[in-house]
Amino acid sequence: MDNQKIKKIAKYALGGMLITAGIGHLTFARKEFQAQVPDWSPLSKDDTVVYSGITEIALGASLILANEKYESTVGKIASGFFVAVFPGNISQYLNRKDGFGLNSDNKRFARLFMQPLLMAWAMKSTEKNIG
Repeated sequence: MDNQKIKKIAKYALGGMLITAGIGHLTFARKEFQAQVPDWSPLSKDDTVVYSGITEIALGASLILANEKYESTVGKIASGFFVAVFPGNISQYLNRKDGFGLNSDNKRFARLFMQPLLMAWAMKSTEKNIG
């Protein structure tokens, strides 16, 4: 399989994952996601979860639907989103809040390393081809 097909599959997979997570924010996993909202968030935990869910659905759809001209930009925006929500992962770890099976310090700590991987996934799967 050539590199372009792998990138396309990776981009669609990330888009699908974001859409699924966004739907979870709005429905079946709403309470779980609230565990990741820092106490210092200026919005209520529920509002934060709802707005981030809507954002995830929009980002996921944009990754899937963006044409070649815009996919690099959408990838950068998705990567920026993962940066923006990272404080929630840190807060979940520091405040020892359970959610999504992250019920130990080790599991919550390991989750922190997922965010840079998501950022790299967004960037790598949407980078422009040179040459």
